[in-house]
Amino acid sequence: MLDIKRIRKNPEQVAAGLALKGYQFDSANFTALDARRKQLDIDSQQLLAERKTASKAIGELVRQGMPVDDAKRSVEQSLQRISAQLDDKVEQSRQVQEQIDQLLLSIPNLPQPDVPAGDSEADNIEVSRWGEPRQFDFEPLDHATLGGNNGLLDFDVAAKITGARFAVLKGALARLHRALIQLMLDTHTGQHGYTEVNVPYIVNSSSLQGTGQLPKFEQDLFKLDTEQDLYLIPTAEVPVTNIVRDHIAEDLPLKMVCHSPCFRSEAGSHGKDTRGMIRQHQFEKVELVQMVTPGQSDQALEQLTADAEAILQTLDLPYRKVILCGGDLGFSAQKTYDLEVWLPGQQAYREISSCSNFGDYQARRLKARWRNPETGKPEYLHTLNGSGLAVGRTLVAILENCQQADGTIELPTALRPYMGGVEII
Repeated sequence: MLDIKRIRKNPEQVAAGLALKGYQFDSANFTALDARRKQLDIDSQQLLAERKTASKAIGELVRQGMPVDDAKRSVEQSLQRISAQLDDKVEQSRQVQEQIDQLLLSIPNLPQPDVPAGDSEADNIEVSRWGEPRQFDFEPLDHATLGGNNGLLDFDVAAKITGARFAVLKGALARLHRALIQLMLDTHTGQHGYTEVNVPYIVNSSSLQGTGQLPKFEQDLFKLDTEQDLYLIPTAEVPVTNIVRDHIAEDLPLKMVCHSPCFRSEAGSHGKDTRGMIRQHQFEKVELVQMVTPGQSDQALEQLTADAEAILQTLDLPYRKVILCGGDLGFSAQKTYDLEVWLPGQQAYREISSCSNFGDYQARRLKARWRNPETGKPEYLHTLNGSGLAVGRTLVAILENCQQADGTIELPTALRPYMGGVEII
């Protein structure tokens, strides 16, 4: 969440920054709530002082000539009145503070100054391109057709088993999916300095609130139908980032990589990407997560993005890098690069990785801190994450970019050792 001190200091400036995300921040309402809470706290302190003074008044009343029993009754009545008023002020303060807390949880992160203005993905700005889209001497097919023709990709069976937006991978395609995961993990751990972690795929609401999925995006989640407060993870970002919840990290940066399934209801995406594996309810990712000191996070975003790009380059997949405009920026992110791979079957670049710097926004929710050696005091750290890469979409990109005229797929050289030396499927 945002630093409340920053909001108090310049609510109009905060409102202007949030407007870049299309969020209308009611600064007047926040200021009024904050002032109300402050006044209630002042009133409570005054009543506490009155109660302390009243409790000592029996002796003074007796010295003034009041009988002892009458003095006790008078003081008790005063204490009862003060206590009732105090209880009322404390309850009012609790209710106002709860409103402020809920408001803070609903406010997105502020964009960094270099985030471009814009309303949608159409306003994102291309930063760079790598590789040239292949020129085919035949009409390229999309991945759904390719996989179906080879009998290795079956959406009908998946629909029978579960429903729409699921897939069954068979034979060499299932092995290719596994090979991609292994290549990504080996590259990030062996070359990029990440520590591999394996985490739960079920999390509680506190974990989702910590990374910003709750309360705003509950409709996008799969909540388990149990009496427990548990959800399937939408991304490994949630459990991995929560490793540092309520924790003071002693040795930064922390760099972790995690392979996991991801589960998303895809609420609001009805009618989009209904064909194939681009948008599914269950998919797998290799996620990169970093925790760094505040002064490191800008450079860490560049490096994390380069780590994800390295996988695309290893696989010789053409892609472009874009910086997201304010209107397309995620709720918790202050700056994001998207990597978009070229898909011949769609004749378009499609997102395959989203790499974000969250600043201290998640850390404040998580109470994730580091100890500044210059002051000896705990401070909020900065969090980052990005896909390195989305496995299903990488498989899609290989099928479409590496297809041959006869419908076979010539595998990238880097993948062949993970496929037992197989070159063509």
